[in-house]
Amino acid sequence: MQGALLDSVTCEDGEQLALPDASLTYYPAFYCATRCAELFVHLRAEIPWQQDTLTFGGKTVPVPRLQAWFGDSSSHYGYSGLKLIPQAWTPLLAGLREDLQTRLALPLNSVLLNWYRDGADSVAWHSDDERELGPDPVIASLSFGTARTFELRHKQRHDVQKISLGDGALLVMGSGTQRHWQHRIPKQPGLSGERINLTFRFIHTMA
Repeated sequence: MQGALLDSVTCEDGEQLALPDASLTYYPAFYCATRCAELFVHLRAEIPWQQDTLTFGGKTVPVPRLQAWFGDSSSHYGYSGLKLIPQAWTPLLAGLREDLQTRLALPLNSVLLNWYRDGADSVAWHSDDERELGPDPVIASLSFGTARTFELRHKQRHDVQKISLGDGALLVMGSGTQRHWQHRIPKQPGLSGERINLTFRFIHTMA
């Protein structure tokens, strides 16, 4: 189903996007262009990127992007059968976390990094609703590099909304977003530019 770019209203802390059943706040330029270029180069070179695999119906398939998981030592996480063991914060990632925590007043103890090497890399429809994230998680998604289309699909109505996430953009998926919506980065054939995305979150220690 085709969707339109979300309407928004400007507020002091960013643009509150008009998303039914959820809170979604968009900062089109959380970092300036010069800082974004520096961060992209360092993230691309310094992060130990890897291509994980997922198993569906007995078949193992590669994740269509490169990934890395960092966080506090207790922030173990997993999805679709994939178990992620946190690597220790680098100074760069710790600095980004501090920027977000200061600006957003959110506790963040982990980050999933995704490197989309070109338009063939993607992430399928999903919600970040694993038990470790708690009943109503808030996720801060920070993007660097080439703009990619970010789509949201309501779980009941199935209507689709789209946002273009460009260099330095921050999207904060707040209350209700994971409960009522799925999201994805679709493939964009012919797109050659690279994008690095960091989704900061808070992992709860499970008993």
